[in-house]
Amino acid sequence: MAKYIFTVLTWLILSLSFPLFVSAKNIHVTTDDDLQASLNSANDGDVVVIAAGEYIGNFIVNHAITVTGEMDSVTGEKRAVINANGEGHAIELRNSNITIQNLTIINWGSDLTEQSSGIYTDKKSSNITVQDNKLTGDGFGIWVQRSQQVLIKNNIVKGNATMRSSDRGNGIQLSIVKKALVEGNTVSETRDGLYIISSQENELRNNTLHDLRFGIHYMYSHNNKVLNNFSYNNRVGYALMSSRKLVVSGNRSLNTENYGFLMNFITFSEISNNHIKDVWTKPENKVLGRDGKGLFIYNSGYNTIKYNTVDTAEIGIHLTAGSEHSKVYGNNFINNPIQVKYVSNKRQEWSVDGVGNYWSNYLGWDLDGDGKGDTAFEPNDGIDKMVWEYPEAKVLLDSPAVLLLRWVQNQFPILKPGGVKDSHPLMTQSRIVTTLGSESATANNHVLINNALTKNSEATDSL
Repeated sequence: MAKYIFTVLTWLILSLSFPLFVSAKNIHVTTDDDLQASLNSANDGDVVVIAAGEYIGNFIVNHAITVTGEMDSVTGEKRAVINANGEGHAIELRNSNITIQNLTIINWGSDLTEQSSGIYTDKKSSNITVQDNKLTGDGFGIWVQRSQQVLIKNNIVKGNATMRSSDRGNGIQLSIVKKALVEGNTVSETRDGLYIISSQENELRNNTLHDLRFGIHYMYSHNNKVLNNFSYNNRVGYALMSSRKLVVSGNRSLNTENYGFLMNFITFSEISNNHIKDVWTKPENKVLGRDGKGLFIYNSGYNTIKYNTVDTAEIGIHLTAGSEHSKVYGNNFINNPIQVKYVSNKRQEWSVDGVGNYWSNYLGWDLDGDGKGDTAFEPNDGIDKMVWEYPEAKVLLDSPAVLLLRWVQNQFPILKPGGVKDSHPLMTQSRIVTTLGSESATANNHVLINNALTKNSEATDSL
């Protein structure tokens, strides 16, 4: 009897689901057809294939379908162009289980208050895929809100460089999104590259972000991963704010003006194996107190900062506003005029289990050959802190009185104020470990870095 009931139930399930499979079909659309009518007439599971040509308007996807553009079989060019004619959203999604792929999307609206976007959804939805599209416009590139199980992959998003940065939308924005993967995208000339707000359990991986305000910008988002991204030619590489339990690893920041990594109220997070190079304020923007900072840590504590490299920043790492109770070890601080800026009377030990950090200006020795300096490294003293608090005192730095004060501090350690101390400084640079990710994407990341370095070198030589 039980076997009979099981057989009947199985037959019923298959009979109910079979019509859904057989009814799914491909709908081919050309410029002679009404694209919106074709989208409206599609049933869940259908694939709408858009032929080469330009389709002008603001289009809405109401059904659980795939919308794909025709591509040139030789060049891979996305030949189906959606032109929003300068208004609103180019494509708006109003359902779950939607895929948008292989389209060129241009000329959507610039009204940031209305959240004008190339691809937009604010419906509570799941299983949204946006991949292999090319978007160029003024407002937001891809805006996803109140969704889960989202894939945004291999898109190219480009903003309008003729507009003020503050008037542009962000390249890819996640708002109240859970379990999203944002991978392999290239974003340039928008306001921020990837902007994540109030979104949990997401992963940003192998994205390339350049010529922006912030490469990646986090606000009020927890349990996220930021892995193997490359940010260059931005004002800030990675702005991490008001979030906790982030894993930020394997990322690159190159040629940044203000901050390589900015951490504001970040707690219980791991910042590891990142490489920050060339953080320097442009001469025309230079004012007193504005220096390029490799790592800027503000009001952030209980984090682990390990095996990162900060190379050629005006200030290697700057801690302020109670940024304490963190583990800092295994990092490389190379060629930074000021390695550490930390104004506080509290003492911080920057080594863990006998492993400190590498400092390019450490002048100690290693007589026992264990790879660690025999004397502690203390990057700052009372004179440094006086100058930070009273910048006008810089004119006295080379005076005999200041030199005498430094000597007295060294002879009488009890007079030294609190600050950073590395009891086990490394004699050689620590090795940066590549974070888990696809080998091809990581290799492509290294090619981009080398190209950017060559471009920067050529630009410097031409000055």
